[in-house]
Amino acid sequence: MRNQSLFKLILLAALGFTAQSALADGAALAEKGSCLMCHTIEKRNVGPAFKDIAAAYKGQDVEEKLINKIKKGGRGSWGILPMPANEGKLTDDEFREVVRWIRSL
Repeated sequence: MRNQSLFKLILLAALGFTAQSALADGAALAEKGSCLMCHTIEKRNVGPAFKDIAAAYKGQDVEEKLINKIKKGGRGSWGILPMPANEGKLTDDEFREVVRWIRSL
């Protein structure tokens, strides 16, 4: 029984570390993709704060929509300034990680 509890504890710690690592990767990828030139986590800059984006889309199935928006750019969703296209700055998997990181905030 003690071994089973120890195993569960180790498994939970490993899962927590993996989740934290993925979140850190998302933040690093946001920097790599130049997202932080216009966005911050907490406050509006040129573009909306990542926390505001996460709140606006909470509970919605919009992962692909957000990936597409980041890649292709767009206008009108968050004000008058258009978001430039970012295709080619990151891979599709990296864009997905950035979106998942933003939505986790």
